[in-house]
Amino acid sequence: KKTRMNSFSCCSLLCCFPLALIQEDLAALIAEFQSLDAKKTTVVETACPPPSPRLNASLSAHPDKDELILFGGEFFNGKKTYLYNDLFFYNIKKNTWVKSDIPNPPPRRCAHQAVVVPQAGGQLWLFGGEFASPDGEQFYHYKDLWVLHLSTNTWEQIKVPGAPSGRSGHRMVLSKRQLLVFGGFHESARDFIYYNDVHAFSLDSFTWSRLSPSGTGPSPRSACQMTSTPDGSGVIIYGGYSKVKAKKDVEKGTIHSDMFLLKRDGKEEQEKWLWSRVSPSGSKPPARSGFSLAVGPTGRALLFGGVCDEEEDETLEGDFYNDLYLYDINKHRWFPAQLKGCKSEKKKRRRGKKGGETGEGSGEGQEEEGAAAAQGPVEVIKEIVTEDGTVMTIKEIIPGTQVEEESEEEEEGEEGASAILVEPCARSSAMATVKYGKLYLYGGMFEVGDRQFTLNDLYCLDLHKMDQWEVLVEMDPKTQEWLDDWSDSEDDEEGDEEEAKGGDDEEEESEEESDEQDEEDHPPVQPGEALEDFQSRTEQYWVGQARANMGPEAKDTKVQKVGIAMAKVFYEDQQ
Repeated sequence: KKTRMNSFSCCSLLCCFPLALIQEDLAALIAEFQSLDAKKTTVVETACPPPSPRLNASLSAHPDKDELILFGGEFFNGKKTYLYNDLFFYNIKKNTWVKSDIPNPPPRRCAHQAVVVPQAGGQLWLFGGEFASPDGEQFYHYKDLWVLHLSTNTWEQIKVPGAPSGRSGHRMVLSKRQLLVFGGFHESARDFIYYNDVHAFSLDSFTWSRLSPSGTGPSPRSACQMTSTPDGSGVIIYGGYSKVKAKKDVEKGTIHSDMFLLKRDGKEEQEKWLWSRVSPSGSKPPARSGFSLAVGPTGRALLFGGVCDEEEDETLEGDFYNDLYLYDINKHRWFPAQLKGCKSEKKKRRRGKKGGETGEGSGEGQEEEGAAAAQGPVEVIKEIVTEDGTVMTIKEIIPGTQVEEESEEEEEGEEGASAILVEPCARSSAMATVKYGKLYLYGGMFEVGDRQFTLNDLYCLDLHKMDQWEVLVEMDPKTQEWLDDWSDSEDDEEGDEEEAKGGDDEEEESEEESDEQDEEDHPPVQPGEALEDFQSRTEQYWVGQARANMGPEAKDTKVQKVGIAMAKVFYEDQQ
């Protein structure tokens, strides 16, 4: 759970070491990594496969080229935390990746913020973020500002006074000729703090200033949605996450769902800022944190996925989302995104013909009833089994209209393939950006039982058509690695890691042998039995198997889904 918590809050692992020693140790580790980066003296660009699985990186659209820019991020395999400062460019037209090694890069980090600007041939500005120790229990928060000059492939650190304090989980956007930074959090060995301050960096004078808006603004928080208004007069702040210490030093998390407008007034020399609360209309997203955000065309902010945690004492259980909500900044209105699907002209004509054959007696009420039935989506469960046997469940949605059309085709005795809408699986802390009116979504994480899976898949959605997600890079189960923390030793040397991995291999081999022996004990598939009938007949058995694998603390709904998925996997293996 550490990585998930770090994405929008401190992980409540307060240790007893002196703060100065911890900071010195982390600074020394960062310096060691920087010494390795210092050996890079020339720019080296290498064609490569998709970047490794990660979350809390930054994904930005190149201001001039048909490219996306991915920087940094983190990965947790159950035992060790990895931080990155690698730089990748994704070519949209060619669907290819290039890794760019540029001298003097920023230190490794995650939960930072990056903003692209078109000036001087294109620039990528980067501020803050955090570095975690390999055991994930100590953190160093950056307050440095960097710029990547895209025209010359050079990194430059901008060292000017007045920068915000070190933090991660903050937000930064471009508003006119300023970079605005809001919120975030900082964690030390003894305590943590959340921020609601606002800072501005001028791209003209290269100076920092702290804003002092009038009015009542948001409470301290991190990982909120921050979007510039289309006219550049201010920004919208929505949601976020924060923690407070409750009784007996127990930390309680809060998911925020309020919204504020920060607006500038007056000329640049006499610029003033004002907070005001916003009460949006429409269908508001359910409470969540760890959502992905981007800005689409026509002044719409996009919110994808996330997780809603249920915290009890020291346990943490979360419901992950893969839905998409749009916020119209001009009208201050929320509405859920509904995918239309690809409908052929043949199907449209067929549906119209059938509607005409109902005659005058059909009535408007029946039409409305049929339309209402068509809106209900049908959920199909797809599962991927990793090498260690873990079942990862992915949802696919078939809209009701398509199901209705299939029925019509069957009635007419014609054959036709219906398009199945594939969606990204539910996840949090994914990276999102918009280029040419298309939303791109990369990586993130979700959980199955006590295991955390970090992704490196890439999806694309045309925001003008809103028809279906396009899979650009599929999730590779072989990239999933999870090491159970069975050892009480804090020794993290490479030898121990290799030994642990070897132990896992032996364990997996023994599990595979055991699975082969146990297959004979599973309820057999009867001759000619349909999948639905097999799942219904053996549901209790497979739910019991899922419960045994996921543990008693897993939610019943999740156990039910995994049990259904296991039944389907076994059924298909027997066919």
